[in-house]
Amino acid sequence: MTVAHVHPQQPAGVSTETYASVAVTSSSGGRRKRVRRNWSGWWFVGPFMLVFGLVFVAPLLYAMYLSFFRETLMGGNSFVGLENYAKALVDPKFWEAMLRVSIFLLVQVPIMLGLALFAALALDSARLRWVPFYRLSIFLPYAVPGVVAVMIWGYMYGSQFGLVADINRFFGVELPSPLAENFILLSIGNIVTWEFVGYNMLIFFSALKAVPQELYEAAEIDGAGTFRTIFSIKLPSIRGAMIIATIFSVIGSFQLFNEPSILQTIAPNSITTYFTPNLYAFNLSFAGSQFNYAAAIAIVSGVITMVVAYLVQLAGEKNEAKA
Repeated sequence: MTVAHVHPQQPAGVSTETYASVAVTSSSGGRRKRVRRNWSGWWFVGPFMLVFGLVFVAPLLYAMYLSFFRETLMGGNSFVGLENYAKALVDPKFWEAMLRVSIFLLVQVPIMLGLALFAALALDSARLRWVPFYRLSIFLPYAVPGVVAVMIWGYMYGSQFGLVADINRFFGVELPSPLAENFILLSIGNIVTWEFVGYNMLIFFSALKAVPQELYEAAEIDGAGTFRTIFSIKLPSIRGAMIIATIFSVIGSFQLFNEPSILQTIAPNSITTYFTPNLYAFNLSFAGSQFNYAAAIAIVSGVITMVVAYLVQLAGEKNEAKA
Protein backbone atom coordinates (compact mmCIF):
# COMPACT_ATOMS: atom_id res chain seq x y z
CA MET A 1 0.00 0.00 0.00
CA THR A 2 1.33 3.48 -0.94
CA VAL A 3 0.95 6.13 1.71
CA ALA A 4 0.47 9.70 0.41
CA HIS A 5 2.52 12.25 2.25
CA VAL A 6 0.39 15.26 3.23
CA HIS A 7 2.03 18.67 3.59
CA PRO A 8 1.33 20.34 6.93
CA GLN A 9 -0.25 23.40 5.21
CA GLN A 10 -2.16 21.38 2.61
CA PRO A 11 -5.88 22.22 2.84
CA ALA A 12 -8.29 19.35 3.48
CA GLY A 13 -9.93 17.93 0.35
CA VAL A 14 -7.11 19.04 -1.97
CA SER A 15 -5.03 16.29 -3.54
CA THR A 16 -1.30 16.20 -3.06
CA GLU A 17 -0.64 16.53 -6.80
CA THR A 18 -2.87 19.64 -7.10
CA TYR A 19 -1.35 21.29 -4.05
CA ALA A 20 2.17 20.56 -5.31
CA SER A 21 1.35 22.06 -8.72
CA VAL A 22 -0.10 25.21 -7.14
CA ALA A 23 2.88 25.50 -4.78
CA VAL A 24 5.34 25.24 -7.65
CA THR A 25 3.40 27.83 -9.66
CA SER A 26 3.20 30.18 -6.68
CA SER A 27 6.89 29.73 -5.96
CA SER A 28 7.75 30.38 -9.59
CA GLY A 29 5.45 33.38 -9.69
CA GLY A 30 7.06 34.71 -6.56
CA ARG A 31 10.46 34.54 -8.19
CA ARG A 32 9.09 36.28 -11.29
CA LYS A 33 7.30 38.99 -9.33
CA ARG A 34 10.01 41.52 -10.14
CA VAL A 35 8.22 44.20 -12.18
CA ARG A 36 9.96 45.39 -15.29
CA ARG A 37 10.16 49.16 -15.69
CA ASN A 38 7.95 50.58 -18.36
CA TRP A 39 9.86 53.30 -20.19
CA SER A 40 7.17 54.04 -22.77
CA GLY A 41 6.15 57.23 -20.96
CA TRP A 42 9.56 58.74 -21.63
CA TRP A 43 8.87 58.56 -25.37
CA PHE A 44 6.20 61.20 -24.74
CA VAL A 45 7.98 63.26 -22.07
CA GLY A 46 11.48 62.90 -23.50
CA PRO A 47 11.17 65.33 -26.47
CA PHE A 48 9.75 68.04 -24.22
CA MET A 49 12.44 67.50 -21.58
CA LEU A 50 15.12 67.66 -24.26
CA VAL A 51 13.83 70.92 -25.73
CA PHE A 52 13.22 72.34 -22.25
CA GLY A 53 16.77 71.54 -21.23
CA LEU A 54 18.28 73.01 -24.40
CA VAL A 55 16.30 76.27 -24.59
CA PHE A 56 15.74 76.99 -20.89
CA VAL A 57 17.94 75.12 -18.43
CA ALA A 58 21.17 75.21 -20.45
CA PRO A 59 21.04 78.97 -21.26
CA LEU A 60 20.14 79.74 -17.64
CA LEU A 61 23.07 77.74 -16.31
CA TYR A 62 25.39 79.30 -18.88
CA ALA A 63 24.23 82.81 -17.94
CA MET A 64 24.87 82.03 -14.28
CA TYR A 65 28.32 80.76 -15.23
CA LEU A 66 29.10 83.93 -17.20
CA SER A 67 27.94 86.18 -14.35
CA PHE A 68 30.77 84.96 -12.12
CA PHE A 69 33.47 86.04 -14.57
CA ARG A 70 34.78 89.24 -16.10
CA GLU A 71 36.54 89.62 -19.42
CA THR A 72 39.91 91.29 -19.16
CA LEU A 73 42.12 92.75 -21.86
CA MET A 74 44.83 90.25 -21.07
CA GLY A 75 44.16 86.73 -19.87
CA GLY A 76 40.58 86.31 -21.09
CA ASN A 77 37.86 85.70 -18.51
CA SER A 78 38.81 85.90 -14.87
CA PHE A 79 36.72 84.68 -11.96
CA VAL A 80 35.31 87.58 -9.91
CA GLY A 81 32.68 85.81 -7.81
CA LEU A 82 29.76 88.07 -6.92
CA GLU A 83 31.40 91.27 -8.12
CA ASN A 84 29.05 91.63 -11.12
CA TYR A 85 26.03 91.21 -8.86
CA ALA A 86 27.35 93.79 -6.40
CA LYS A 87 27.87 96.19 -9.29
CA ALA A 88 24.33 95.58 -10.57
CA LEU A 89 22.79 96.28 -7.17
CA VAL A 90 24.29 99.79 -7.13
CA ASP A 91 23.92 100.51 -10.85
CA PRO A 92 21.69 103.63 -11.19
CA LYS A 93 20.81 102.80 -14.80
CA PHE A 94 19.52 99.37 -13.81
CA TRP A 95 17.36 100.74 -11.01
CA GLU A 96 16.06 103.55 -13.20
CA ALA A 97 14.97 100.93 -15.72
CA MET A 98 13.42 98.83 -12.94
CA LEU A 99 11.52 101.85 -11.61
CA ARG A 100 10.24 102.61 -15.10
CA VAL A 101 8.81 99.14 -15.65
CA SER A 102 7.35 99.20 -12.11
CA ILE A 103 5.44 102.39 -12.94
CA PHE A 104 4.40 100.81 -16.21
CA LEU A 105 3.12 97.76 -14.30
CA LEU A 106 1.14 99.78 -11.75
CA VAL A 107 -0.59 101.86 -14.43
CA GLN A 108 -0.93 99.64 -17.48
CA VAL A 109 -1.77 96.26 -15.96
CA PRO A 110 -4.92 97.38 -14.04
CA ILE A 111 -6.21 99.23 -17.10
CA MET A 112 -5.57 96.27 -19.40
CA LEU A 113 -7.11 93.70 -17.05
CA GLY A 114 -10.05 95.98 -16.34
CA LEU A 115 -10.82 96.34 -20.06
CA ALA A 116 -10.39 92.60 -20.57
CA LEU A 117 -12.73 91.82 -17.67
CA PHE A 118 -15.33 94.28 -18.94
CA ALA A 119 -15.20 92.72 -22.41
CA ALA A 120 -15.51 89.18 -21.01
CA LEU A 121 -18.49 90.15 -18.85
CA ALA A 122 -20.15 91.86 -21.80
CA LEU A 123 -19.69 88.79 -24.00
CA ASP A 124 -21.04 86.56 -21.24
CA SER A 125 -24.07 88.74 -20.49
CA ALA A 126 -26.45 86.99 -22.96
CA ARG A 127 -27.63 90.42 -24.05
CA LEU A 128 -25.07 90.81 -26.80
CA ARG A 129 -25.68 89.46 -30.28
CA TRP A 130 -22.97 88.07 -32.55
CA VAL A 131 -20.79 87.07 -29.61
CA PRO A 132 -18.35 84.97 -31.73
CA PHE A 133 -17.73 87.95 -34.01
CA TYR A 134 -16.99 90.34 -31.14
CA ARG A 135 -14.87 87.75 -29.35
CA LEU A 136 -12.76 87.21 -32.45
CA SER A 137 -12.48 90.95 -33.08
CA ILE A 138 -11.19 91.63 -29.58
CA PHE A 139 -8.79 88.70 -29.68
CA LEU A 140 -7.47 89.48 -33.19
CA PRO A 141 -4.78 92.04 -32.13
CA TYR A 142 -3.09 89.31 -30.08
CA ALA A 143 -2.70 87.28 -33.27
CA VAL A 144 -0.73 90.11 -34.87
CA PRO A 145 3.03 89.55 -34.44
CA GLY A 146 4.45 91.87 -31.81
CA VAL A 147 7.00 93.43 -34.15
CA VAL A 148 4.33 94.19 -36.76
CA ALA A 149 2.03 95.70 -34.11
CA VAL A 150 4.76 98.03 -32.87
CA MET A 151 5.60 99.11 -36.42
CA ILE A 152 1.94 99.88 -37.12
CA TRP A 153 1.56 101.97 -33.99
CA GLY A 154 4.95 103.59 -34.49
CA TYR A 155 3.83 104.78 -37.90
CA MET A 156 0.59 106.20 -36.47
CA TYR A 157 2.51 107.93 -33.68
CA GLY A 158 4.81 109.74 -36.10
CA SER A 159 4.36 113.51 -35.93
CA GLN A 160 6.07 114.00 -39.28
CA PHE A 161 4.71 111.13 -41.36
CA GLY A 162 1.90 109.25 -39.56
CA LEU A 163 -1.61 109.67 -38.26
CA VAL A 164 -0.65 112.39 -35.80
CA ALA A 165 0.99 114.35 -38.61
CA ASP A 166 -2.15 114.00 -40.77
CA ILE A 167 -4.36 115.25 -37.92
CA ASN A 168 -2.05 118.21 -37.36
CA ARG A 169 -2.11 119.16 -41.03
CA PHE A 170 -5.87 118.62 -41.45
CA PHE A 171 -6.97 120.63 -38.40
CA GLY A 172 -4.06 123.04 -38.38
CA VAL A 173 -3.07 122.16 -34.84
CA GLU A 174 0.06 120.92 -33.15
CA LEU A 175 -0.70 117.87 -31.04
CA PRO A 176 1.93 116.62 -28.59
CA SER A 177 4.01 113.88 -30.14
CA PRO A 178 3.24 110.45 -28.65
CA LEU A 179 6.92 109.65 -29.16
CA ALA A 180 8.09 112.55 -27.01
CA GLU A 181 10.01 111.72 -23.85
CA ASN A 182 7.09 112.66 -21.59
CA PHE A 183 4.60 110.48 -23.46
CA ILE A 184 6.64 107.52 -24.70
CA LEU A 185 5.80 105.27 -21.74
CA LEU A 186 2.09 105.97 -22.18
CA SER A 187 2.40 105.23 -25.90
CA ILE A 188 4.08 101.90 -25.19
CA GLY A 189 1.38 101.13 -22.62
CA ASN A 190 -1.26 101.77 -25.26
CA ILE A 191 0.43 99.34 -27.66
CA VAL A 192 0.74 96.61 -25.03
CA THR A 193 -2.87 97.09 -23.94
CA TRP A 194 -4.07 96.84 -27.53
CA GLU A 195 -2.07 93.65 -28.00
CA PHE A 196 -3.03 91.77 -24.84
CA VAL A 197 -6.58 92.81 -23.93
CA GLY A 198 -7.93 90.06 -26.17
CA TYR A 199 -5.63 87.44 -24.65
CA ASN A 200 -6.75 88.22 -21.10
CA MET A 201 -10.36 88.56 -22.21
CA LEU A 202 -10.23 84.99 -23.48
CA ILE A 203 -8.90 83.78 -20.11
CA PHE A 204 -11.74 85.50 -18.25
CA PHE A 205 -14.38 84.47 -20.77
CA SER A 206 -13.34 80.80 -20.58
CA ALA A 207 -13.52 80.94 -16.79
CA LEU A 208 -16.99 82.50 -16.93
CA LYS A 209 -18.20 79.69 -19.17
CA ALA A 210 -17.11 77.19 -16.50
CA VAL A 211 -19.35 78.72 -13.82
CA PRO A 212 -22.17 76.24 -12.99
CA GLN A 213 -25.49 77.28 -14.45
CA GLU A 214 -27.22 76.34 -11.19
CA LEU A 215 -25.68 79.37 -9.51
CA TYR A 216 -27.29 81.71 -12.03
CA GLU A 217 -30.64 79.97 -11.63
CA ALA A 218 -30.44 80.28 -7.85
CA ALA A 219 -29.55 83.96 -8.14
CA GLU A 220 -32.49 84.54 -10.48
CA ILE A 221 -34.85 82.83 -8.04
CA ASP A 222 -33.53 85.05 -5.23
CA GLY A 223 -34.21 88.11 -7.36
CA ALA A 224 -30.56 89.12 -7.86
CA GLY A 225 -30.01 91.77 -10.52
CA THR A 226 -27.25 92.00 -13.10
CA PHE A 227 -24.70 93.77 -10.91
CA ARG A 228 -25.51 91.58 -7.92
CA THR A 229 -24.90 88.50 -10.06
CA ILE A 230 -21.61 89.90 -11.31
CA PHE A 231 -20.20 90.79 -7.89
CA SER A 232 -21.62 87.82 -5.97
CA ILE A 233 -21.26 84.99 -8.48
CA LYS A 234 -19.20 85.79 -11.55
CA LEU A 235 -16.24 87.62 -10.07
CA PRO A 236 -15.75 85.23 -7.11
CA SER A 237 -15.99 82.27 -9.47
CA ILE A 238 -13.23 83.52 -11.77
CA ARG A 239 -10.87 84.74 -9.04
CA GLY A 240 -8.37 82.01 -9.95
CA ALA A 241 -8.31 83.12 -13.58
CA MET A 242 -7.83 86.73 -12.47
CA ILE A 243 -4.83 85.73 -10.37
CA ILE A 244 -3.28 83.85 -13.30
CA ALA A 245 -3.83 86.78 -15.67
CA THR A 246 -2.31 89.19 -13.15
CA ILE A 247 0.78 87.03 -12.69
CA PHE A 248 1.27 86.73 -16.45
CA SER A 249 0.87 90.50 -16.81
CA VAL A 250 3.37 91.22 -14.04
CA ILE A 251 5.95 88.96 -15.65
CA GLY A 252 5.27 90.51 -19.05
CA SER A 253 5.76 94.03 -17.68
CA PHE A 254 9.19 93.22 -16.28
CA GLN A 255 10.10 91.53 -19.59
CA LEU A 256 9.18 94.60 -21.66
CA PHE A 257 11.54 94.62 -24.63
CA ASN A 258 10.02 94.47 -28.13
CA GLU A 259 8.11 97.75 -27.98
CA PRO A 260 10.92 100.04 -26.73
CA SER A 261 13.51 98.23 -28.83
CA ILE A 262 11.65 98.86 -32.08
CA LEU A 263 10.44 102.37 -31.22
CA GLN A 264 14.00 103.35 -30.33
CA THR A 265 14.83 103.56 -34.02
CA ILE A 266 12.25 106.32 -34.57
CA ALA A 267 12.51 107.95 -31.13
CA PRO A 268 16.16 107.65 -30.09
CA ASN A 269 15.97 110.74 -27.88
CA SER A 270 13.04 109.35 -25.88
CA ILE A 271 14.17 105.75 -25.40
CA THR A 272 17.58 105.28 -23.86
CA THR A 273 19.73 102.17 -24.08
CA TYR A 274 18.65 101.32 -20.52
CA PHE A 275 14.95 102.08 -20.92
CA THR A 276 13.97 98.67 -19.49
CA PRO A 277 16.07 96.02 -17.70
CA ASN A 278 15.88 93.64 -20.67
CA LEU A 279 16.85 96.38 -23.11
CA TYR A 280 19.73 97.34 -20.82
CA ALA A 281 21.02 93.78 -20.67
CA PHE A 282 20.65 93.43 -24.45
CA ASN A 283 22.62 96.59 -25.18
CA LEU A 284 25.29 95.71 -22.65
CA SER A 285 25.75 92.35 -24.31
CA PHE A 286 25.48 93.05 -28.03
CA ALA A 287 26.42 96.74 -28.22
CA GLY A 288 28.91 96.96 -25.36
CA SER A 289 30.28 93.39 -25.44
CA GLN A 290 29.89 93.19 -21.65
CA PHE A 291 28.47 89.68 -21.70
CA ASN A 292 29.37 88.85 -18.11
CA TYR A 293 27.79 91.94 -16.60
CA ALA A 294 24.78 91.61 -18.88
CA ALA A 295 24.26 88.07 -17.59
CA ALA A 296 24.30 89.36 -14.00
CA ILE A 297 21.79 92.10 -14.87
CA ALA A 298 19.51 89.54 -16.50
CA ILE A 299 19.65 87.19 -13.52
CA VAL A 300 19.01 89.94 -10.96
CA SER A 301 16.08 91.15 -13.06
CA GLY A 302 14.74 87.60 -13.29
CA VAL A 303 14.97 87.10 -9.52
CA ILE A 304 13.13 90.36 -8.86
CA THR A 305 10.43 89.36 -11.34
CA MET A 306 10.08 85.95 -9.70
CA VAL A 307 9.78 87.46 -6.22
CA VAL A 308 7.15 90.03 -7.28
CA ALA A 309 5.13 87.40 -9.17
CA TYR A 310 5.26 85.09 -6.15
CA LEU A 311 4.08 87.88 -3.83
CA VAL A 312 1.18 88.59 -6.20
CA GLN A 313 0.29 84.90 -6.17
CA LEU A 314 0.40 84.75 -2.37
CA ALA A 315 -1.80 87.85 -2.08
CA GLY A 316 -4.29 86.41 -4.54
CA GLU A 317 -4.42 83.04 -2.79
CA LYS A 318 -4.88 84.73 0.59
CA ASN A 319 -7.81 86.78 -0.70
CA GLU A 320 -9.29 83.68 -2.31
CA ALA A 321 -9.01 81.77 0.98
CA LYS A 322 -10.76 84.57 2.87
CA ALA A 323 -13.59 84.54 0.36
